[in-house]
Amino acid sequence: MTYAIIQVAGKQYRVREGERLLVDRLAQGDGATFTPTVLLIGGNGAPVLEPSDVKVTAKVMGAVKGPKIRIGKYKKRTGYRRHTGFRASLTQIEIESIGTTKKREAPKAEAKPAPAEESPERVKGMPTGYEDMTVAEIRAAAPEWNAPMLAAALEFEQDQGKRKGAIAAIESAIAAKEDES
Repeated sequence: MTYAIIQVAGKQYRVREGERLLVDRLAQGDGATFTPTVLLIGGNGAPVLEPSDVKVTAKVMGAVKGPKIRIGKYKKRTGYRRHTGFRASLTQIEIESIGTTKKREAPKAEAKPAPAEESPERVKGMPTGYEDMTVAEIRAAAPEWNAPMLAAALEFEQDQGKRKGAIAAIESAIAAKEDES
């Protein structure tokens, strides 16, 4: 890694190993080491955004004051003149290392299917592809289903889905079927 872009005290800096830089005042004392947030790593090929395996360590060298800034205010023909000054409180840090951390391998467990792969128990007589239907699709298709299909879909929603809009659409389709007979 040739360089890294880190974030310290809300500001971003491009740094290299061994480089010293001034940042806004930090709470750490002299000689303390810390690991700033790494935003980008570059230098060897294409830059890597948000690298999770790279760690930058920095050491606090000490607190310093920034250069004196003179501020003058003046309004012509009124005699208004004001002069103030400002010196920023800064901390000097040194980048000790830019390197990768060893990724800890997750313990190998039994292969379990992902939650998306698990399908809830299918109720017998339910319309084909019902589990993947949206409430709007159920509302549009429910009047075309027969009574056993509607009953199975209602049972599924009450046990598994619990979608209020789907339950209401199925109940209204059941009521419409009863009114027809």
